[in-house]
Amino acid sequence: MSNTAQIMRLHHLIQSIPELDLGGLADLEIKALTADSRQVLPGSMFVAVRGTVSDGHEYLPEAVSRGATALMGEEPDPSLGVPYLRVRDSRECLAHLAAAWYGNPSRKLVMVGVTGTDGKTTTVNLIYHILQAAGFKVGMITTVNAVIGERTLDTGLHVTTPDALDTQKYLSQMVEVGMTHCVIEATSHGIAQRRIAACDFDIAAITNITHEHLDYHGSYEAYRAAKGDLFAWLGEGEEKEGGPGKTAILNITDTSYEFLKSITTVRQVTYGLEPGGDVFADGCSSNVEGLEFVAHGRGYDIQVRSPLIGGFNLQNCLAAFTTTVHGLGISPENAREGISALKCIPGRMELIDLGQAFLAIIDFAHTPNALRKALETSRNLTGGRVIAVFGSAGLRDREKRRIMAEISAEMADLTVFTAEDPRTESLEDILEEMTVGARGKGGVEGKTFYRVPDRGEALRLAVNHAEAGDLVISCGKGHEQSMCFDEIEYPWDDRIALRAALAERLGIDGPSMPRLPTSPN
Repeated sequence: MSNTAQIMRLHHLIQSIPELDLGGLADLEIKALTADSRQVLPGSMFVAVRGTVSDGHEYLPEAVSRGATALMGEEPDPSLGVPYLRVRDSRECLAHLAAAWYGNPSRKLVMVGVTGTDGKTTTVNLIYHILQAAGFKVGMITTVNAVIGERTLDTGLHVTTPDALDTQKYLSQMVEVGMTHCVIEATSHGIAQRRIAACDFDIAAITNITHEHLDYHGSYEAYRAAKGDLFAWLGEGEEKEGGPGKTAILNITDTSYEFLKSITTVRQVTYGLEPGGDVFADGCSSNVEGLEFVAHGRGYDIQVRSPLIGGFNLQNCLAAFTTTVHGLGISPENAREGISALKCIPGRMELIDLGQAFLAIIDFAHTPNALRKALETSRNLTGGRVIAVFGSAGLRDREKRRIMAEISAEMADLTVFTAEDPRTESLEDILEEMTVGARGKGGVEGKTFYRVPDRGEALRLAVNHAEAGDLVISCGKGHEQSMCFDEIEYPWDDRIALRAALAERLGIDGPSMPRLPTSPN
């Protein structure tokens, strides 16, 4: 819901939507703006949007009964006795209405957007720390939280870009407390659903584009196109006075490069893991203490160290380095300082150490590419066995269930398939699909892999199988604070659960194992 303490005239609110004709439309007072009929108050403008579960147009009568004085939607006028504004895309219009409601805050900030399949949150955090090291007042919005000055706000139960109203509210609050820069994690859902359509981005950066979210987008090409919109938008806005030039930061070694290069009309800067880009790296080493590499660019060769675990973070560090040095004009030395300042990101290759004789790690890897990299890193961190625990979400891309099971069958010594937000799907069926994938790569149930529906029991099994020098990694949930069964979110934190399993194994005090509908009595 928008801030209800203010009042805005309807004509002023909708002037950023050129398809609407103001002729004959009363200039009403609008006291609130919302797309949730349950939050309508007298004097509200209600925008009907079509969601994946419900259609806001069905709630137009309810909005009027609650006191809405203006309506917007894509269908014909329902003749409910209040002004109705018909538009082509109500989601995109909602984004522009939200921006207008909050005073178009993105035009007062240097805006950096980061998209990609894997590494978005890490790259946003790296850019944030680099900007801080360079002395800028910076805020950020990720799928984990929004950081506004001294405040950190949770942005939701599961990973996606906040809705348009929340995004614009956060940006407005950044302006109010004197922020000059903002870094936003732009998910494919957030882009496709136009939640950030009214954000005036100055810089857009890509990490990579791999297999993910095909359940929503329908095909890899559609998924890639959604990511591409962020770069296309760069060419639609004017450069801000005193701001950086509009710039696209592209990964020259990723399969997305040629496509993004072809649709981007602004300045392009490239980075990669080998010579050929404007920035590249070599001399990389990675261990449990972090990673080191040498970044090369025009006029500099600089040694960089990051406390982040995993060689795959080299790509994220390079994306952040290139964005800030070549997109924002920050010195390579400041970029190095900022990268070294980011110690850990919750739920991203996060070590859990209760004194056990083996490594235990929580990671968010929930795509085939991310799982492969997490297991590669795990293999490099230990001379012992790699024991992986993960599941695959219900109502999401089904194909990746088999793919991820195949990857783990090939790369882990022992795998435990378990629950990971089954939602309204049968958890038993999901685990069966994963089992088929593992068997196809030679996996043997009860020997090289297990299926344990309850995630707490799965972690216990993994921990109890671990011997000195092994590594246990739990993937897919990361920082998340809940797990969805049917349509109910149950409290769940992988970090707490793994600590509970370790404490039980060690016979020491620790947290209680969180309980799920699958938990034994």
